Amino acid sequence: MGGEANGTLNPSCGSSEPPYSEELLRSLDLPGRFLFATLTLMTLIAILVFIEEAVYIYRKIPSSKSSIIIWINAAAPVISTTSCIGMWVPRSTMFTDFTAGIFFAIVIHKFLMMMIKECGGQKVLLRRFENGHFTISTGPCCCCCLCLPRVPITRQTLFWLKLGTFQFAVFRPVLIFLSIVLWTNGNYVLYNLSPKGPALWISCFIGALTLCALWAVGIMFRKVRILLKCKNIIPKFALYQFIVILNHLQTTIINIFATQKIISCAPPLSSTARGSYISQQLLIMEMFLITVISRVVYRRKYHDLEPPECVAEEPGDKKQAPKIILNGAVVEDALPKV
Repeated sequence: MGGEANGTLNPSCGSSEPPYSEELLRSLDLPGRFLFATLTLMTLIAILVFIEEAVYIYRKIPSSKSSIIIWINAAAPVISTTSCIGMWVPRSTMFTDFTAGIFFAIVIHKFLMMMIKECGGQKVLLRRFENGHFTISTGPCCCCCLCLPRVPITRQTLFWLKLGTFQFAVFRPVLIFLSIVLWTNGNYVLYNLSPKGPALWISCFIGALTLCALWAVGIMFRKVRILLKCKNIIPKFALYQFIVILNHLQTTIINIFATQKIISCAPPLSSTARGSYISQQLLIMEMFLITVISRVVYRRKYHDLEPPECVAEEPGDKKQAPKIILNGAVVEDALPKV
């Protein structure tokens, strides 16, 4: 930075490639080494907390839900781990970001499936909201389109919601694979957002797929948030939203600042490499906090919560007879349903 002030440009500031690990570690002073050690320790603690939580979930929660909940809980530790690897090995940033992106695309689909599972499954959800409607004027796509009609809750509409998240879990890995293929041929440059390059168009397509997936989750959450309030669905959704904002929006803003040279270079890091460096350090701290909070929110026995305790009907919906689930059998009006 001192070289820039004197009118000279350090070679690393004009480089498009991040430095090697050895070069970065040699440039660290004592506070920098302490920060590296602290962030690495936070990542290791997050991994240990997740492993302990996964064992608890596997033992205490029914198998039909445990795998989905473990996937969702793994989002923050995985992002923290990939960020830590990218911090230690700057040249691996593209691959660590791709790995975190693929994993979180699957987590978005798993979160939608978790809400359906917590309602008792698709068949129970359809019976409970037999005459209900989905409100599709919700974020992030149509929050301002209040004139949109409400959609009846049917097997078909549930299929389209699941397809909205499933397409993201399928197409994002495909697009990332295409990006790696183009990168090996020298056509894909991560921070080259020129209209003539593929990075801009692939990023825009991934952004559109992301909005569709988040929209499907938002529609489902808006419908079941009262029903599942007793299962802490609102704090769970808040944690999920924080991960979306921090992993996508925050990283995108920092990368734009770095590309426009608002974040100055600090040898041996160029502006873009330093932007990724800052983003990774922030994500490690943020994902550590989310991992700890998730342990508190998810660490409860879901099978002890009975669905009739948190039933919420829409105004005008057809009233249903009270149901109690007892040892896997549905009881209506105190008589077992055969």
